[in-house]
Amino acid sequence: MNVIAGKTDALSNELLNRVAVYRHKVFVETLGWDLKTKNGEELDQFDRPDTLYVIAQDSAGQVNGCARLLPTSRPYLLGEVFPELMNGLPVPCSDDVWELSRFATVDFSNRNTTALSQFSSSIAAQLLHESIACARAHGAKRLITVSPIGIERLLRRTGVHAHRAGPPMIINGHPIFACWIEIEP
Repeated sequence: MNVIAGKTDALSNELLNRVAVYRHKVFVETLGWDLKTKNGEELDQFDRPDTLYVIAQDSAGQVNGCARLLPTSRPYLLGEVFPELMNGLPVPCSDDVWELSRFATVDFSNRNTTALSQFSSSIAAQLLHESIACARAHGAKRLITVSPIGIERLLRRTGVHAHRAGPPMIINGHPIFACWIEIEP
């Protein structure tokens, strides 16, 4: 697996387009999320010039994983769309707290991979650790996520220190929750 990390302006348009198509295939086509899309690509208002991406590719260059990192000092998914997941606590707003979102590791070239198995794959473990390292390198001391509950299995299995920010909620038919991920020094 090859991992590429960088901000929007440091990555090629071709790679960013492949990530947007991959996200559409994962989140809209496979998981059935009701997201705004255009031309088979999934992008939202949080895909901006300061967005930091961590992208996994297989040996043929096909995207088989992605993650999006944003500082909480600027607009981000949890703060703008899902603040109720914080269970009444204020949403983070700090240069050293970053959001991890649009995390996916469905390998569409492997016919045995499913959306549910993505949280137990070796790609998921490696992408998670690469994402945490990338966030740390950019000044993050903690991460906050909006995630399906299945991510807890991956976090426990990989030894990542994480805990719920609030109880899971069913939103648009999907059980999701906010989760703190502590970044070890």
